[in-house]
Amino acid sequence: MLARVWSASIVGIDAVKVGVEIDVSAGLPGIVVVGLPDLAVQESKERVKAALKNAGYAFPLKRIVINLAPADIRKEGPSFDLPMSVGILAASEQVNPQMLGDFLFLGEVSLDGGLRAVAGVLPVAAAAQKMGITGLVVPADNAQEAALVQGISVYGFQSLSEVAAFLNQPEKFQPVQFEGTREIVRSVHCGADLKDVKGQAHARRALEIAAAGGHNLIFVGPPGSGKTMLARRLPAILPPLSFHEALEVTQIHSVAGLLKNKGSLVAERPFRSPHHSASGPSLVGGGTFPRPGEISLAHHGVLFLDELTEFKRDVLEFLRQPLEDGHVTVSRTRQSVMFPAQFTLVASTNPCPCGYFGDSIQACTCSPRQREQYWAKLSGPLMDRIDLQVAVNRLKPEEITQQPTGEDSESVRQRVQAARDRTCDRFESELSVSCNAAMQSRHLRKWCQLDDTSKSLLEGAIRKLGLSARASDRILKVARTIADLGAEKNLQSHHVAEAIQYRTIDRMQ
Repeated sequence: MLARVWSASIVGIDAVKVGVEIDVSAGLPGIVVVGLPDLAVQESKERVKAALKNAGYAFPLKRIVINLAPADIRKEGPSFDLPMSVGILAASEQVNPQMLGDFLFLGEVSLDGGLRAVAGVLPVAAAAQKMGITGLVVPADNAQEAALVQGISVYGFQSLSEVAAFLNQPEKFQPVQFEGTREIVRSVHCGADLKDVKGQAHARRALEIAAAGGHNLIFVGPPGSGKTMLARRLPAILPPLSFHEALEVTQIHSVAGLLKNKGSLVAERPFRSPHHSASGPSLVGGGTFPRPGEISLAHHGVLFLDELTEFKRDVLEFLRQPLEDGHVTVSRTRQSVMFPAQFTLVASTNPCPCGYFGDSIQACTCSPRQREQYWAKLSGPLMDRIDLQVAVNRLKPEEITQQPTGEDSESVRQRVQAARDRTCDRFESELSVSCNAAMQSRHLRKWCQLDDTSKSLLEGAIRKLGLSARASDRILKVARTIADLGAEKNLQSHHVAEAIQYRTIDRMQ
């Protein structure tokens, strides 16, 4: 007897339809799995055999050949346990095979016949909808995650026995319902509040501009000046994720296996903070069969690199292309995949190895040569891509002892949301531009026109600071955001002047 069950395999963050073909024929008892399976898929035959027996089903003592088609795509993970089990039951005439062509099956089986959650269910559900699949059968813990995709029926079960009962009597079961848009509306950021920050008005202003325009930001200052404290409060002033953005973020986290025990929509913008010992592949993604890295996990969120100059220079150079393109392509001998990586980079560093260069109280002990080598870890092209470069000074004694008097995160967040709304209205017809940092040259010519005073200011800054064409474009983008925060339609000289002052540490040594 021959049975075919549909499943899926993850390639990058997308899913590819896989046919699980089971042939039960006369011969020496045994199971053979073909179709480029990895070790976890090869081990499935032992799990499936024990699960069917312990669930009360007869395991056919015949030769069983399982083919995973197409055979040129590598199959990974335990998610093929369920389709294999269902296929063997159908081929041995223990379940009705009529509905197998309309549904896609995904899940890991335990030895007692129960179903365990697997990673990557959301992209599989999205792909199944595009393929015209009627429904999806998954473990109960993955049901809510899969139900985020509209237009497809999702059934979640606890055991193989429930799946068999569904195939034999489908009219007795109802699909899972999920209203993901309401969850986004209800989500409230409960992280650190900006009102806890003492002083640092200049840095707070830069943080607001970064949030409103999606601009990259670096804080430079002595130890204890509040650089990390400020950076960790950026998510609290960012606008909430839209449903479409949340779906993209959830899909990436699902592939990475970070939703295995959650089964819900990611409602808050990601905040990723890798250690400075991180390797290049862990940052941008990689492996023999590529998986998303930190920059993709920070998609539509924040990537925070604390102590930036402690990262290896070659690792930081990995960021140059993703910062410009908003995605990263990981190429390997066997396959090449593209991961989205539209994130806001926030970094912090000391001004020198000892940390006190330019400090008003403690003297710096570093030589000019040491400072030069210290800043040489940050290349010119990388610094060009950081829009806001802010010096954070040591707090005054009276500022340390007084109570915080700054605005809370919610007040700042409302201004940021208003500025982003103006950006969305401006680029209503261009879905690729969600914030001012994503503007292209043609957008700058139209929306960042300068008067004579502003042109003179910008030309003088280019000469004095030695700015590149890319850096001057980023000044215009920051000026556009400053104007949006002030609800002004046209750029004025004070917008450009404020944007220029955030480039003053461009060549700091």
